[in-house]
Amino acid sequence: MQAEQRKTALAFHAKDDVAEVRREVFQVLLRQDLRFFAVVRDKLSVLRYVQQRNAFDDGYRFNPNELYDSLVARLFKDRLHLQPDVRVCFARRGSSDRSQALAAALEKARNRFAAKWNRPVVSSIQARESSPAVEAALQATDYFLWALQRHYERQESRYLELLWPQVGLVHAVDETDKAVYGTCYTKKRPLF
Repeated sequence: MQAEQRKTALAFHAKDDVAEVRREVFQVLLRQDLRFFAVVRDKLSVLRYVQQRNAFDDGYRFNPNELYDSLVARLFKDRLHLQPDVRVCFARRGSSDRSQALAAALEKARNRFAAKWNRPVVSSIQARESSPAVEAALQATDYFLWALQRHYERQESRYLELLWPQVGLVHAVDETDKAVYGTCYTKKRPLF
């Protein structure tokens, strides 16, 4: 809890918080009226994609921002039309301001929805970056993502099960055994 260590004293961060703090944060999250939506990719599938691109284009180099932006567009494609005013706050990643790139990803999502349903999305959309120390919602998101990561990387589902009542959707893009677009997990079709 020392501010100079730049961890829990500034913001809750599931990976860094001690178990007792984590338990209390989970209890607070469970009392909130919120929904969590996520799009996940399998790292090996991403690697295969990069290798295929490299086989056809010697100049192609993987850029994590490209992957992140495509996932943002996919995540928000069916969400932007639900409210007249959409304000999205992204956690700052790295030193450069990516607000314009993320706004472009949201615009791509808007266009995909409009093309799919042949109807325009008239919502105003605003994208901005911030940090978890400033935005409590980013701290909550960190906890949900940490629980999701523990499920996939460690096969430890207890944290995700705890938060599952607040999960709206987890779209596993690379789980294509039953559908080419991947598998969608919801309350009625849990991930675990």
